[in-house]
Amino acid sequence: MSKKFTAVITKEEDWYVAHCVELGVVSQGKTIEQAQANLKEAVELYLESFGSDDLPESTGEVVLYPLEVAVNG
Repeated sequence: MSKKFTAVITKEEDWYVAHCVELGVVSQGKTIEQAQANLKEAVELYLESFGSDDLPESTGEVVLYPLEVAVNG
């Protein structure tokens, strides 16, 4: 059986940081591919430790966009 989750990857200085939105699991890598592989492994370890029953799954629709707002100060 497999479950679908949402992953977001951001670049922070020299690292790509990957975050599984539904589970709060985070990992990183020097490349996007490494970050993806490391997050997959981290999520698998999380599921082995805490189980996979009653976990939220991705809805399949994710909208991300850069948001710019004015800041007074």
